[in-house]
Amino acid sequence: MLDATTRSGGTATASPRATVSELALTAELVTAVPAPAGLTARCTRVLFSPWSRLSLLVALLAGAASAVLLLEPQRLLADGWPPQLGGAVAALVFAVAYGLCTVAFVPRPLLNLAAGALFGSQLGLGSAIAGTVLGAGLAFGLGRVLGQDALRPLLRGRWLKAADGQLSRHGFRSMLAARLFPGVPFWAANYCAAVSRMGAVPFLVATALGSIPNTAAYVVAGARASTPTSPAFLIAMACIALPALVGAVVAWRKRHHLRAVR
Repeated sequence: MLDATTRSGGTATASPRATVSELALTAELVTAVPAPAGLTARCTRVLFSPWSRLSLLVALLAGAASAVLLLEPQRLLADGWPPQLGGAVAALVFAVAYGLCTVAFVPRPLLNLAAGALFGSQLGLGSAIAGTVLGAGLAFGLGRVLGQDALRPLLRGRWLKAADGQLSRHGFRSMLAARLFPGVPFWAANYCAAVSRMGAVPFLVATALGSIPNTAAYVVAGARASTPTSPAFLIAMACIALPALVGAVVAWRKRHHLRAVR
């Protein structure tokens, strides 16, 4: 009873030994609990920081390009499409492979020629356009999620700012022009649009519409490659060469303007 109350006033007083133990236990809880939470928060910030995500994007693209070099998917064309697949199913599988290959920097003209050689003009064109939109969407999504936050602060040059402003304000018509006229690599246009503030829907619609003429020319050329003197093959080759010539002329006429912007 002497530890709990005093004989004179009857007021309860805590034992000194109990008080020291409770304070020590409270101090341990206060100091021990926030430590893991703080470490977890720091690790989360590092893992999801802009530069960590950009590093992941670079690693993914490097891995995809290396896989293409090692696996050599062009052997599939030399050996023939798997015989267990045919018709629309084979075209759908090819479209998926087409999209993945464009993300791995495989040139689209080769894929378009392959689509025509494997499936003919109509089914080959549908498969190639579907693969084009799929590949563009994958690249845009990867660039937007993993690269935009890290790369946008680096847009300091006048030329880079001008290109970013054009894509951000007039995204649809700018991307439509980039797809219609050759000169800008497919993958470069995808990631430039992803870094800008261009919307995903205008990007995909402009890609689908702008890719039809050039893709159709390559697909027809691939489908009629066995008859290089046929009118369809010659017209397709003319449709391939004409936009390239127009793009070269426009670039030559605009060279002084581009130098002034830089």
